[in-house]
Amino acid sequence: MIQVITKDVMEKFNLQLVSGQEGIGRYITTGDISRPGLEMAGYFTHYPANRVQLLGKTELSFFEMLPTVEKKERMKQLCSDETPAIIISRNMSVPQELIEASNENNVPVLVTPITTTRFSSRLTDFLESKLAPTTAMHGVLVDVYGIGVLIIGKSGVGKSETALELIKKGHRLVADDSVEIRQEAESMLIGSPPPLLEHLLEIRGIGIIDIMTLFGASAIRPYKRITLIVELENWDPEKFYDRLGLDEEKMKIIDTEVTKLTIPVQPGRNVSVIIEVAAMNYRLKKMGVNAAEEFSRRLDDMITANDEMDDY
Repeated sequence: MIQVITKDVMEKFNLQLVSGQEGIGRYITTGDISRPGLEMAGYFTHYPANRVQLLGKTELSFFEMLPTVEKKERMKQLCSDETPAIIISRNMSVPQELIEASNENNVPVLVTPITTTRFSSRLTDFLESKLAPTTAMHGVLVDVYGIGVLIIGKSGVGKSETALELIKKGHRLVADDSVEIRQEAESMLIGSPPPLLEHLLEIRGIGIIDIMTLFGASAIRPYKRITLIVELENWDPEKFYDRLGLDEEKMKIIDTEVTKLTIPVQPGRNVSVIIEVAAMNYRLKKMGVNAAEEFSRRLDDMITANDEMDDY
């Protein structure tokens, strides 16, 4: 499980550490950011202490209006044992009361030159990406015509060989063998390779090959959104395969349903071409063009016309 600590945020956004340096190893467990306006006014009943606290011009200008005794008390409450960090925007000066409370409770106080709203947006995106639910799947992820196609199937069915054919045709490899998947947002799955397998592809009989070295940097991608799953399976003459494409199968990964196609593999079938067509057809469907539904409509119209002729 990927974990984020305050030091990661400090290094990512080049933040200045003012006080509470002993707490830079605190864990950040949520991507939500808190702007403690009500807390500055003394209302701590529902204080989200486990969030990063972001203080902007509004919060600090109100804080300056408080009596000295209340200032110290508010900052002590703000620097709780759960608080991972307190960040001051716009390079504003840090109140002395906050410095004392942060050193006492080892809560890091950091300063950024970025405006409050903009920094809040950037930090939220960073934390949600890092803390997103993750999983790993056995398969190959390829970028085909801008569509992230995850090829799955039993070992030896030809996933890597199919990916190699697609790469030779100008498409791009993301990951082979193991695909790390994270759900960055609702209905958004991002796939990437493990660091150990980056740029590498395994072909039985040849071994491990480096795709970037063989085909160039344009043949690989560091990550890609997964929008289509293609399962390869050995041809089973007893099994019924969809020949029209009216029934759309789905596969659930984490909390997201992804369109899935099952392609039977047998000698003479050019699987890479089929996957190219599947990707193009998927794009057309998203644009509102569905060949299977159009065929079904034409068939219904023909049946209706023949029934009307029979009535005469």
